Amino acid sequence: MSKIIVPAFVLARRSFISQAMLSATAIALLAGNEALAASNDGDKQNGAGEQLAATSDVEILNTALGAEQEAIAAYQVGAESGLLKKPVRDLAVTFQGHHKAHADLLAKTVKKLGGTPSEAKTVAQYHFPTDKLKTGTDVLRFAATLEKGAVSAYLGAIPLFANRDLAKAAGSILGDEAMHWAVLRQALGEAPVPDAFVS
Repeated sequence: MSKIIVPAFVLARRSFISQAMLSATAIALLAGNEALAASNDGDKQNGAGEQLAATSDVEILNTALGAEQEAIAAYQVGAESGLLKKPVRDLAVTFQGHHKAHADLLAKTVKKLGGTPSEAKTVAQYHFPTDKLKTGTDVLRFAATLEKGAVSAYLGAIPLFANRDLAKAAGSILGDEAMHWAVLRQALGEAPVPDAFVS
């Protein structure tokens, strides 16, 4: 199987994330300036509570990282299946690049918060339903299902963050996942935005 070469759009995606409308604290955390982030977080008298909150945030980030790693592996399976033709295969590779950028950002943030980023599994460990992927439509539907799951997961995680600036950063990723889902639905001939609300 051939390796997917990630083109320059990954760098453009990383640039987009760093330029997103995030607060000074989120940008400081994601850019590696923990001192600035700490000064923006205000009163440090509640140190034990803050440590517990940071631990909780690391757990949430690691869960999100695991989901991004799964998405990267799933798009690899789709790209290598031989079932996707241009330009749909290029789209899948683009979306995989977005997930790689998300995973990179999440792993760096976990480290900055003092945690250990979760390790990616092998493709076989994810138990993807590869035996059911017989056509390009099957692959797209599989990817759309994963993207919808990612939207729901981020939607559920955002209110759980103790650090609201990390919640905003997760909201930025959620928006990207929602766009993936909409584009994949469109490629399947379905209404790209089926409802007024996402659950």
